[in-house]
Amino acid sequence: MAAGMDIPPTRLIRLLQLGHAERALQAQAIWQCVSCQTCATRCPKSVDCAGVMDALRQLSAERGVTTPKQQRTVLFQKAFLRNIRRNGRLNELELIGEFKFSTFLHGRSLSFLFKDAMLAPQLMKRKKFHLVGEKAHDRAVVARIFARCTDNSLL
Repeated sequence: MAAGMDIPPTRLIRLLQLGHAERALQAQAIWQCVSCQTCATRCPKSVDCAGVMDALRQLSAERGVTTPKQQRTVLFQKAFLRNIRRNGRLNELELIGEFKFSTFLHGRSLSFLFKDAMLAPQLMKRKKFHLVGEKAHDRAVVARIFARCTDNSLL
């Protein structure tokens, strides 16, 4: 993954060490990181590069230095977490609806709103599209996980 980044993770860490946080916040690399932990595994100083990338994405969104595509990523992440918090597991139809609606409200793009609509019949035919999602049996466990993360300012 690092080979395709505008700034490799090692250089991003170095930018931060040198106090160039604004340059790091504008790097495309922070949005390309998939948190695979390869960088952390290979790092001789055991730096949690994925954690740093997560923090940089969060700061970038908070400071408003994101592109429209990056803003959609943030909207998706928020919709995903709300969905898991509410249901204890993923309800795909609910997630798609919330994400598409929030993206529409944010950017007023009708084309994006209906972009994937024609996939539904194909998914239904293959039994990959579930109209009713299941909820986790013990959502209290999920609630405790979210509470712990919120207490530690991770969400």
